[in-house]
Formats: sequence, C-alpha cells, structure tokens
Amino acid sequence: MENGLHTPWRTPVVGTLGHLSEKKGQRVFLQAVQLLLAKGLDAGTAFDILSIDIADVDVGENVGAKLEIDRAQAKKQVAQADAEKRAAEARASQAEQEARISEMRAKVVEAESQIPMAIAEAFRSGNMGIMDYYRMNNIKADTDMRTSIGGGAKDGAK
Repeated sequence: MENGLHTPWRTPVVGTLGHLSEKKGQRVFLQAVQLLLAKGLDAGTAFDILSIDIADVDVGENVGAKLEIDRAQAKKQVAQADAEKRAAEARASQAEQEARISEMRAKVVEAESQIPMAIAEAFRSGNMGIMDYYRMNNIKADTDMRTSIGGGAKDGAK
C-alpha cells in the first residue's frame, strides 16, 4: 500500500527482477525489459510502460565460471602430481641403473684381480711359457698405446 493506494504491479515487477538476479550474470538489461513486457505488467491498467529505468545492476558471482576455474585447478593439480610421480620414478630408475653399473664394475675388478693368479697357475701347469708371457705383455702394451692415442682412458677404465 502506497499513500493509501494499492499498487498491484509493484510486487510482480520486484519478483521478476528478483528472479533475474538469481540467474547467471549474462542475463541483464535486455532480458529484463523483455521479461517485463512479456508478462504484460501494464495489462489491466490505464498506463502503458514507456520506459524502464535501471538504477543499479548488481551482477552476482558467476558460478559457472568459478566451477570451470575450480575444475581447471583440479586438473592442473592432478597433472602436476602425475608429472612429479613420473619424475620420481625416473630418478629411482636412474639410481637403480647406476647401482647396476657399480655392481658390474665391481665384478670386472674382481675378475681382473684373478688374472695374475691364473697366469701363475698356467706357468706352474706348463700351459704357458715365457714367450707366451712376453707376447701377451706386448699385446697389452700395444692396446694401451692405441687407447692413449685414441683419447680413451688408460687400461680401459674410466
């Protein structure tokens, strides 16, 4: 009731605009005007709606965009976790390979340490003579020379 007179159109207008404020921020002025005119709020009165003045448009939070941002953040975090997992697996695999390399080097050193004992046993059993020993040392010296000329490590070791 306004100044003793009942204004029946005020409630539907406020209700219509209130309904619009619940929607996403995309439906604003044009749809508000179209909705007001479509409801025929001026029907049954002696007045025609000539213009509508919007004093303030308060666009609420864009829930759809916020959800998209949240989804994108979640996907990003999942992707980062997967990448960190793959990186950790790669580091673990590399450490395992390095451990295998060290193990193989230890086996080579162990086998090389048995060579002098095998040569001594060959001398004792008569399977190797002094000339065989000199030829073997000559071949070893040639190999070491070629390795040093080629720029490789001495004695085949790194």
